[in-house]
Amino acid sequence: METQLVIPHSEAPSTITQILDALRKVHFEPNHESKTWGDWIYLYGFRTVISIDCINGISHGATIEHGENEEEGEPLDSILHAFAKLGWHGIDENGEYPLSYRCGKVGSKES
Repeated sequence: METQLVIPHSEAPSTITQILDALRKVHFEPNHESKTWGDWIYLYGFRTVISIDCINGISHGATIEHGENEEEGEPLDSILHAFAKLGWHGIDENGEYPLSYRCGKVGSKES
């Protein structure tokens, strides 16, 4: 399973450094690797990885690729919280939606 994330056009794109810092603030140990086929963020202790759309260290899109048995709860909730703090949105077949904090649940769509 995958979760798509984007930065809205009204927001400035995020740098890889900002994304890594946001992930550290929610207690992850992220490792960024830049490969010829794309940029990846690995989270120590988890199978979930984040593919980052990145040009010259600036990102405007990401895909969270859920690790086996990690589809609900951690680490997804904390990853979404980190991206929400940077102003990112989720995106699905219905378009963009803000990552919410309703009832302490990050990632649900607002009505």
